Amino acid sequence: MEMTMTQKILAAHAGLDQVVPGQLILAKTDRVLGNDITSPVAIREFNKLGFSDVFDKDKVTMVMDHFAPNKDIKAAIQCQTCRNFCREKEITHFYDVGAMGIEHALLPEKGLVVSGDLVVGADSHTCTYGALGAFSTGVGSTDMACAMAVGKLWFKVPSALRFVLKGKLKPHVSGKDVILHIIGMIGVDGALYKSMEFTGEGVASLSMADRLTICNMAIEAGGKNGIFEVDQTTLDYVRQHSGRQPRVYKADPDASYEKTYEIDLSTIRPTVAFPHLPGNARTIDQVGDVKIDQVVIGSCTNGFYENLEEAASIIRGHKIAKGVRCIVIPATQAIYLKAMENGLLRDFVEAGCVVSTPTCGPCLGGYMGVLAPGEVCVSTTNRNFIGRMGDKSSKVYLASPAVAAASAIKGRIASFEEV
Repeated sequence: MEMTMTQKILAAHAGLDQVVPGQLILAKTDRVLGNDITSPVAIREFNKLGFSDVFDKDKVTMVMDHFAPNKDIKAAIQCQTCRNFCREKEITHFYDVGAMGIEHALLPEKGLVVSGDLVVGADSHTCTYGALGAFSTGVGSTDMACAMAVGKLWFKVPSALRFVLKGKLKPHVSGKDVILHIIGMIGVDGALYKSMEFTGEGVASLSMADRLTICNMAIEAGGKNGIFEVDQTTLDYVRQHSGRQPRVYKADPDASYEKTYEIDLSTIRPTVAFPHLPGNARTIDQVGDVKIDQVVIGSCTNGFYENLEEAASIIRGHKIAKGVRCIVIPATQAIYLKAMENGLLRDFVEAGCVVSTPTCGPCLGGYMGVLAPGEVCVSTTNRNFIGRMGDKSSKVYLASPAVAAASAIKGRIASFEEV
């Protein structure tokens, strides 16, 4: 049987010649990931099951990013649990304050994931690494515990949707607009337990940040994973960040897909997801007059250097609107340093923004930007569920860095064309 990219990776890691959708397989993992919220639960289950050591100290990774630097005593205890476990098990890749970043930006940057890998993480946005041509997906903390112990997990092989990308994005339109357009088109359950596979000549025009953003939000369409066909951009990125050899899996010409969508990137308009679902997508000209209280630029979805550079190019020389709070969060320490060296942080601060250390913080309503009753936020994060960033009566609009930056200046949801 002909196989998709995802099916080939799963088959290889299960030691099988082929797999079919719906098949249950036991596959080896190349990396197991947890953060300061999910890892303590996994550690408790790991100990409860009687395991004494991890399967490979180089292949288990923990990143303190959700509530770190610790926001309260409970957060401090969670991180302490992770620190103690990683110290005891001699975990190679443990990232804490000063060395950490937002996990899904940090792992590619550190070269911990390469093309062809199978990665699981106790965080739903682990699907990000499909941008590198890897199979990556989120799992529960109990699954994380078992994967840490034995380096294997059971999977049900997903069927697939194919997205054939054509053309090229217009200036100031990005991967965030593409994925919001797609989720708006197929719905938040349109890819339920399916692989979202991206191919076509348009892929070459997308930056790695665009691809990471698109795969990051595959879960918001219900996807099991998102994955891009490996090209020269992928290989150049992998070689720049990792000494490991990538493994390239291409879909067979006659691979079976449940549905194929053709998308002309040149027709994508700046897109905003209205509360309270990422699928409530409208183009910028359909938004209307929406006043805002806060803007967040960052997260594992849009905290890459390219995203900060885009936002700074719009904010530079302007002032944040009166009554609006604009919070900028570089996704990693390396991105923070580059933004500082290239003057982006000065641009943000002079405009009236606040710049945070790398953290997930406000994305999940944790800290560094929690919303009060009735407040409205434009955010480059990936979810806008009820109460996601604070009070249940607050509202979150998802947008690209360009739209977020323009909105911060205008005090309402706005296009970069208005600045």
